[in-house]
Amino acid sequence: MSNNLELRMYGLTPYQLSGIQIGIQFGHAVVEYGQMIKGKTQLEIIYNDWADNWKTFIILNGGTTNHKTSLEDGLPFGSLNNHLLTLIDNDVDFASFNEPDLGDQLTAVVFIVDERVFNRNKYPDFEDWVIDNYGDLIISDGNSYQVAKRIKESTSKKDQKVYQEWIKLVGGEKNVFLRDFLKNFRLA
Repeated sequence: MSNNLELRMYGLTPYQLSGIQIGIQFGHAVVEYGQMIKGKTQLEIIYNDWADNWKTFIILNGGTTNHKTSLEDGLPFGSLNNHLLTLIDNDVDFASFNEPDLGDQLTAVVFIVDERVFNRNKYPDFEDWVIDNYGDLIISDGNSYQVAKRIKESTSKKDQKVYQEWIKLVGGEKNVFLRDFLKNFRLA
């Protein structure tokens, strides 16, 4: 049963793998995700909705990987490893896969997002949304997008009420993070 929000499984893979290797590593991580969510009721509901109704993969170039995600050995991380840490820091539910045949390197990180993250027509960026919904109040001699950005960054209660209205529209702070995070990637 769908919650009426389209879901997609996004994933990050290293740039240096071939197309078929990228798909295989992504697939390994999707299986890990299916295992990881067992017994976690809300995550199971979301995963099953995705698997039953959507099944869409978005595989992105996650950059470099050079080692396991262990912090214990002091070796520098590749960008993919750092992206994984960013997801952890922002409390995003994800699964990852380390390929034994590649020195146990991190080769895929996957997570599910709903349409409020990727559908910019239905859920526009704040700057577009605030102009559409409050444009008559913010039209000025300056650039409307700059005014919208100032509202977003303002500490004024009135401005923050407007910004919080948009955050609610897009599904909360985690989705705001994911919208900004995913802007940095291209398809693998």
